[in-house]
Amino acid sequence: MIHSSELTNNPNAVFIQPNHGNDRIRRGKHKIFIGMAPGVGKTFRMLEEGHSLKSEGIDVVVGLLETHGRKETAAKGEGLEIVPRKQMLRGEKMLTEMDTESVIERRPQLALIDELAHTNIPGSLREKRYQDVEEILKAGIDVFSTLNIQHIESLNDLVARITGVVVRERVPDRVLEDADEVVVIDVTPETLEERLLEGKIYAPEKIEQSLENFFQRRHLIALRELALREVADNVEEDAATLKGQSCNIHERVLVCVSTYPNSLQLLRRGARISNYMNASFYALFVDNPDRFLTKDESLHVETCQKLCQEFNGQFLR
Repeated sequence: MIHSSELTNNPNAVFIQPNHGNDRIRRGKHKIFIGMAPGVGKTFRMLEEGHSLKSEGIDVVVGLLETHGRKETAAKGEGLEIVPRKQMLRGEKMLTEMDTESVIERRPQLALIDELAHTNIPGSLREKRYQDVEEILKAGIDVFSTLNIQHIESLNDLVARITGVVVRERVPDRVLEDADEVVVIDVTPETLEERLLEGKIYAPEKIEQSLENFFQRRHLIALRELALREVADNVEEDAATLKGQSCNIHERVLVCVSTYPNSLQLLRRGARISNYMNASFYALFVDNPDRFLTKDESLHVETCQKLCQEFNGQFLR
């Protein structure tokens, strides 16, 4: 994985390759623009690089763009081909989602896709947008996408402790780990507060509430540090792998879980430790053989098993 926090003269040189003339379709390359919070400029930067590549003759389309009413972002998207969204009727409401199949059928060299952690409308072919992106990558199409640090699964509990907000839309850590390049879009908390007060992030009626909750300066400082540290940790892991140091590491991390609700927090913490140590990850369900599990307890265990598997761990029971 390549990590960057600065724009180079040719930041996309490792990405774009011809998609035609090959008997075997290569997997597309994935570049993620990550930031500490909404409004740092992830989408703007993604569109900026999309325009740059288009000017070099690369076939670029916008698979999904969420402007959230931000005029500067909408203006930046002008001049790029946008694949129409799929319309879906739910009750009396007409809702829209990214038309993944149309993006694949269009077969551009690069697709720009906003909000990787988005949950699709119930009844969609896939539950999450990151799963749509995986299908596009399998088709040999390169993808640029955006993500906020609070949406990473293993950081969920930590973000909740920092901000008091439990983030519902999350992506597995492997999505970030498997990316070919991660670019940190970094601004100071002061700059982000200025953008919020100028109405560049949310509508005026939401500004005061945002400043009193998620956008408190102490929250932004902690989230900024979290974003920078997350990518720095991945850089260290990559460096160790390149040096061949990881081949001698035999550590294993075992997390014991039960029917208690904090089992999910323990799993996330254990997964982060195993990633940091480049160790195998195991979760062991500790049960009382003298009693049967209730329906809710059985569902809880299934959730633990699914979360463990998302972290590429082995669940034992």
